[in-house]
Amino acid sequence: MKQIFIHSIAFFLSIFSLAGFGQSAKKVKLTGQVSANQNPAEAATVNLLSSKDSSMVKRAFTDKAGVFEIDNINQNQYLLSVELVGFKKYYSEKFTVTAGNALFTLPSIVLSDLSTAKLDAVTVVSKKAFIEQKADRMVVNVEASPTSAGSSAMDMLEKSPGVTVDKDGNISLKGKQGVMVMIDNKPTYLSATELANFLRGLPASALDQIELMTNPSAKYEAAGNSGIINIKTKKNKARGLNGSLSLTHTQGVYPKPGGSINLNYRTGKFNLFLNGGYNRWENFNELSIDRHYYNGDGKTVNAIFSQVSNMHRISPESNLKLGMDYYLNKKTTLGFVASGFINNEKQESVSNILLKNASNEIDSMVHSPSTTNNTWKNGSVNINLRHQFDSTGRELTADADFIRYNSSNNQYFTNITSYPNSQQQIQTILSGNLPSDINIYSFKSDYSHPLKHELKLEAGIKTSYVSTDNNAGYFNVINGTPEVDTAKTNHFLYHENINAAYINLNKQYKKWSIQAGLRLENTNYSGHQLGNGYTVVNKDSSFKRSYTNLFPTIYISYQLNKKNTLSANYGRRIDRPAYDALNPFLFFLDNYTYQAGNPYLKPQFTQNIELSHTYNNFLTTTLNYSYTTDFFSQIFEQKNYATIFRNGNIGKRVNGGIAVSAQIPASKWWTAILYTNYNYSTFQGVLNGEALHVSSGTFLANINNQFKFKHGWSAELSGWYRSSGLEGQIRVNPMGQVSAAFAKQLFKDKANIKLGIRDLFYTGGNSGTIQFQQTSASFHSMWDSRQVSLSFTWRFGKPLKGAQPRRETGGAGDEAGRVKTGGSN
Repeated sequence: MKQIFIHSIAFFLSIFSLAGFGQSAKKVKLTGQVSANQNPAEAATVNLLSSKDSSMVKRAFTDKAGVFEIDNINQNQYLLSVELVGFKKYYSEKFTVTAGNALFTLPSIVLSDLSTAKLDAVTVVSKKAFIEQKADRMVVNVEASPTSAGSSAMDMLEKSPGVTVDKDGNISLKGKQGVMVMIDNKPTYLSATELANFLRGLPASALDQIELMTNPSAKYEAAGNSGIINIKTKKNKARGLNGSLSLTHTQGVYPKPGGSINLNYRTGKFNLFLNGGYNRWENFNELSIDRHYYNGDGKTVNAIFSQVSNMHRISPESNLKLGMDYYLNKKTTLGFVASGFINNEKQESVSNILLKNASNEIDSMVHSPSTTNNTWKNGSVNINLRHQFDSTGRELTADADFIRYNSSNNQYFTNITSYPNSQQQIQTILSGNLPSDINIYSFKSDYSHPLKHELKLEAGIKTSYVSTDNNAGYFNVINGTPEVDTAKTNHFLYHENINAAYINLNKQYKKWSIQAGLRLENTNYSGHQLGNGYTVVNKDSSFKRSYTNLFPTIYISYQLNKKNTLSANYGRRIDRPAYDALNPFLFFLDNYTYQAGNPYLKPQFTQNIELSHTYNNFLTTTLNYSYTTDFFSQIFEQKNYATIFRNGNIGKRVNGGIAVSAQIPASKWWTAILYTNYNYSTFQGVLNGEALHVSSGTFLANINNQFKFKHGWSAELSGWYRSSGLEGQIRVNPMGQVSAAFAKQLFKDKANIKLGIRDLFYTGGNSGTIQFQQTSASFHSMWDSRQVSLSFTWRFGKPLKGAQPRRETGGAGDEAGRVKTGGSN
């Protein structure tokens, strides 16, 4: 590991040593700061005008600190105008920009409100749209939603165009699973269920943006065949002591209370921040499964299996993040962040199973109560550095991270088998202890360098090392004495190292915008199944693999006129198997259902092509095509009456589709955001020794209506629908839901109260069918999806008076600013 870090740093320094070429001293950066009512003026429009005829030269918007920057200014005389809702339009005196200075700083600009007599009633309104369409991503601006206060990160994710989340937390983008979810440009390294729990406990008030990238640039991880969802948290830039407090109570069948506090103190060269939260998620799940087992002819029924399970889960989670930024000087910032979370989950389940003969007569009944106690602990430390060499945008960032996950999973299963007359036949008790440890080390560094002729170079490196230690101890409890179950007990070690480097070039030429990149990733992993020491059933075995791949990306955009833009992009992606998917353990769910890993699972590779047209910045139509090799999905295997499911490589998948998104300002108080997507997929390969060739189409629609009324009132009516479709072997039936919310600003807009209703018509369940080997199965699941929530958010604090140095934000892989959060590195 030490050699990896040394080689990585040496590689980066070699890039840095070549960084002095190609600078242009002819261009100047213009910067300044705008304030209103003694506060930074966020989202103010800054227009750079020619002094000769007041024609528009360039436009910029102020950030949350009221700061604006306009790059690549020629030597000339200019005027400046500044506009902000509720304030008088500002015009500057004429000023001259000379090429002798790379940075031209204007005096501080103070806006005057329209009526000094109504100073306390003035509200600064951000003009940011809820959805922004960019060349390589769609951006959801969380604060632009009138009902975002009191929501969770998961709520905002489900409102995002093209995103769906199932009951287990599996996230799909444009109808395709295999999405990499990142927080502040960092992989989460969490399973779907763990990530869902974390996002439910993360308040939307802590989020800045959600970026949806179906074809990310070479700067980002190549993982995720469906793309990347990057959740960007806020970086508070206000001086002094500022913060917010959020309290939420959600009531479904069970209560779900939660709360969070965010504190930030900035003065001088220091910025200190602390975020903490608590969320208690209590839920139920009703699951029914029917299986028909056929004889060899595949037509006549041999036996029938019918199961009804009722599960009750309590999942309280606490998270904490604290950190510091230290401004060594105007160009260099050093940051430190420590974060973590703890989740103590308890699940109680009761399953009643009927085993029937071919005539649908009951042979036996099984009653299976069980309890599972699972504790997840996470701790992470990050050290980050940002250095700006000059005002041209030449910049170096670096991040070093250490993350540790620890879990303990204690299970207790009872199976009571009876005859049809309810006379007890046999009782078995199985207990399990499944601890797991994951350690992650990573180092990442990025370099940005503007060149001549509107050309920009980006380059970077990353190396990571992951080690996992998994134990599975199963015991048959006989007369109160536990005895080792040698068929299930196991021990598995896994190690993974990924090394990556990339280069990215951006070029603006008149109406053309071109970006091309190449990312190289070298993957090395090994697994060692130590066995259980009792039998050769789970014998000592190991495997190892190394591979190196190139991932090219290219984006081309052409502006036909002021209202029409065409764009095209291409990229290659990879999906590596999850750590638990490689784990060869046999996880016991009940006597008739098992989950198993597959150490021979190979990564899948996808090539994506997209063609888009944007009209007037509100209507975007996209055609997409993807081709996946070594496609892996959940596959099912039947052994006697037991079903075993694991991930396996099926073959190839070909996917094509069309997506249309529109943001329609129906009136001054009503904005409708529409998204529709149709995908058609074909799967070809070999499954359980038989040829597979199936096709299916899926239609997805999202609608989000946002209403802004007088006196601080706002509302939202949203919903989504997904038609039936194939997910590997599973055909999923249609599903959808409708939600609504009302919100009111209080205390001069320093507080917000919100009432929300989710899944209004209780349609959030899912169902489907599965055909495999000589088995036909169907399932139906419902959970606590209809919920009413009441939340209160209060923002407090008073900024320090007087001008202070602008807080430089940034870190590994994010130019706009980043903050670490629990479980997010």
